[in-house]
Amino acid sequence: MRTRSELLLTDLVWIRAEKHPELDVLTFERDERPPEVRTYADLVQNANRIAAALVARGLARGERFGLMLRNHPEFVETMIAASTAACVFVPIDPRMRGEKLAYVLRNSGCRGIVCADYCLGAVQDVRAAVPQLAWVLALETGEDCNCLRLGSVPAVDSLCEVLSKPVPTVDVRLAGPSDPLQIIYTSGTTGDPKGVVFPNQRFGAFALLGGLLGYRPDDRPYTGLSLTHGNAQAVTLGPSLHMGLRAVFSRRFTKSRLWDVTRRFGCTTFSMLGGMATGIYAEPLRPDDSDNPVRVVVSAGMPAAIWEGFEKRFGVQVFEWYGAVEGGLAFKPIGVGPVGSFGKPAPGLEMKIVEENGNECGPGVVGEIVCRPASGEDASVEYFGNEEASRAKTRGGWLRSGDMGHRDVEGWFFFDYRKGGGIRHNGDFVNPGFVEKVIAEQPCVADVFVYGVPARSGSPGEKDVVAAIVLTPRAAFDPQAVFAACRRGLEPNFVPAYLQVVDEIPKTASEKPQERFLLERFKPGGPVIYTEASSGPELAGELDPASVGAP
Repeated sequence: MRTRSELLLTDLVWIRAEKHPELDVLTFERDERPPEVRTYADLVQNANRIAAALVARGLARGERFGLMLRNHPEFVETMIAASTAACVFVPIDPRMRGEKLAYVLRNSGCRGIVCADYCLGAVQDVRAAVPQLAWVLALETGEDCNCLRLGSVPAVDSLCEVLSKPVPTVDVRLAGPSDPLQIIYTSGTTGDPKGVVFPNQRFGAFALLGGLLGYRPDDRPYTGLSLTHGNAQAVTLGPSLHMGLRAVFSRRFTKSRLWDVTRRFGCTTFSMLGGMATGIYAEPLRPDDSDNPVRVVVSAGMPAAIWEGFEKRFGVQVFEWYGAVEGGLAFKPIGVGPVGSFGKPAPGLEMKIVEENGNECGPGVVGEIVCRPASGEDASVEYFGNEEASRAKTRGGWLRSGDMGHRDVEGWFFFDYRKGGGIRHNGDFVNPGFVEKVIAEQPCVADVFVYGVPARSGSPGEKDVVAAIVLTPRAAFDPQAVFAACRRGLEPNFVPAYLQVVDEIPKTASEKPQERFLLERFKPGGPVIYTEASSGPELAGELDPASVGAP
């Protein structure tokens, strides 16, 4: 008889279901509608139904299929089903469209896809370009009035029908923890996305992160980050399944509802990425901001400029950590180390800052963040079907993060900017966090993201600062007042050259702002681009405030 292992997702849930079958371990809130709740017993039964459906569609061990849903309970159940059937799921941002969607499906060799009805249109648009996609299993949600009805689309089966059938007995087909579980694709900001292969044991490591993150047995984690991204799986789902923490998920992150959700469900911790912090901080001040049950925010990228103000305003503490989908892990425990640092490497890992030639940088010198096992063995990463990229990522035995940072004399690490993406203005490297803090504090601003465009001066490597802003509905907008606030609160080289008003900041599934889309829209002299006049108010364009919405 096969020995079960908690490193395997399917076994972990089975083991917990035998001990605590009726524990409501996962709750999926849906705004005003009743939440969807799953016990361990529910997860086991529904995962078996989906696993049987995967096997019935001819998926062999190791074959791939797409998984394109928002944060529905069926996303987790399909994950478990993939582990049971020894298939490999490819999580896909449900907003993905067109050639990028076709590329991910083709590149990973997906034989089929499990998706929501609101994704059917996008899937149908690319189906002819993905000839190996033999089947589509769709979840009827009714959550989007523009979604296609299953009956109107040929060769699409209902996931709801699968879940309504009697629970079958499905033998676990996994050979061991090294069998692949999923392929997570990078954002593809510098080229075609690359698929990182995750073995089952990697999710097992996620499940064990609860201890490192300082979760208590009575904690209730919350996230609105997409389960298609590693953060939601590592910080919220894995530890909650392992520890029985009764996690809460939203379909997607909404900064205006964050504190209401935590109050409604009694959530004591939530996960946040850097781009989210500024948006949350930019929300209008409320007298009950600190009246919430949250004790710890698990943050990856809290801007130093707002760190202490964020903690004080919302009555929380920040646990900062650093990691990448390919690997590497560092963390700064609460109240330890300097504000702005992401910490020191986790036990079992070695991390350093290096020059382009691989030589280690001294304290305070910016270089690339690299890491490897503390044992000295080479770091490893597997990009699906791309050995050349896998070798380049671990050149010299170290995992090359592509992130630029520095360390201080006591060994605390700091992130500075993405390689190739720093904002250098008049010889200074601009810290976007400081600029975003000043602008986020303006009543007219609902969200802000700071990036750089090639400098008007034409100086090589120099950039002018652009602040992309979303306006607060019905608030009076005076661009010159925003520039004046920047002049008061920032050093001269940090003051934006442009304010770019947008209806929303385009973001990835992990809430990372997508600079390239803002660059495509950036046109000096355009109707939503404002400059600071050298003498008196002078706008680069006209804006009808009524035409600008907010997310």
